[in-house]
Amino acid sequence: MKILTKGKDGGKESTVWGFWIIEIKSLFSIVLLCFENGSREAYHTHAFDCFSWVLSGKLTEFHKNGKVNTYLPSLLGFKTSKDTYHKVVSEGRTWVLSFRGPWENTWKEYIPEKNQEIVLTHGRKVI
Repeated sequence: MKILTKGKDGGKESTVWGFWIIEIKSLFSIVLLCFENGSREAYHTHAFDCFSWVLSGKLTEFHKNGKVNTYLPSLLGFKTSKDTYHKVVSEGRTWVLSFRGPWENTWKEYIPEKNQEIVLTHGRKVI
């Protein structure tokens, strides 16, 4: 459980900082995310479904299947399913408020330069 904590979201190589209001992985999380410019070179799924709002900045989402979405500040927000296989790139600094659902035990990452897919579990441990 996390309450009012700060840290990297997505591992030490991530360009995203998280400010967790609360996280109880078996139930839900509320996190303010700060995406720094760019992205790390990995596609990923999530262990959770989430609904998010871009508060400021711009995100471009590149799906592993070639689809591209752009997210700007909006009252409507957007949903990311746990099976969405994507990479998110920030243009400059982007702030996002995200409500996450309960965590599954695993999710995936794909590193294109190595043509390698890995399965991760809690603590970003490779299975």
